[in-house]
Amino acid sequence: MSLTTRRAASLAIALACLAGTAWAQNPKSPRVQLATSAGDIVIEVYPDKAPKTAENFLQYVRDKHYDGTVFHRVIDGFMIQGGGMDPRMAEKPTRAPVVHEGRAAFAKGLKNETGTVAMARTGDPNSATAQFFINVANNEFLDPKAAPDQPGYTVFGKVVKGMDVVEKIKGVATGNAGMHQNVPLAPVVIRSATLLK
Repeated sequence: MSLTTRRAASLAIALACLAGTAWAQNPKSPRVQLATSAGDIVIEVYPDKAPKTAENFLQYVRDKHYDGTVFHRVIDGFMIQGGGMDPRMAEKPTRAPVVHEGRAAFAKGLKNETGTVAMARTGDPNSATAQFFINVANNEFLDPKAAPDQPGYTVFGKVVKGMDVVEKIKGVATGNAGMHQNVPLAPVVIRSATLLK
């Protein structure tokens, strides 16, 4: 092996070691476990792609806001929504809405695909508070479009464990509860939401 070849090999090894060290020092994405009456769901959250939205969700977790709430809107082939209602379908108080980050998150690769988690909102893009939904299908129509009036829904995480539980929830029998539609007839309760790391 020539001196030039040896130097090149040594440099490649050194760079690989440095890359490995940098990777090891990067904090992994935080994970949240939802312990539900149907089983556990673990969500990986992406602050690097939707920072304000991710922090908003994590703060609700830290505040124990989600404990005792239900998946109050379930539509098979679409999504399961929760985080805002108690089993009596009374809405819990929330903090001020979080700024919409749909376009920024989409540009960084987050789409409304099966298993991803996004913020629920009204027609106002900047109205999301605590409620979130888990996509149970590839819902491309919820992604931002070029038109200014189609900002989409902000994806901020993904289910990394417990998709079987999500599948179980999406198939429950639903009906109406007052003004609310697609409500599970037997409440699917989020017993606790815990930050794992």
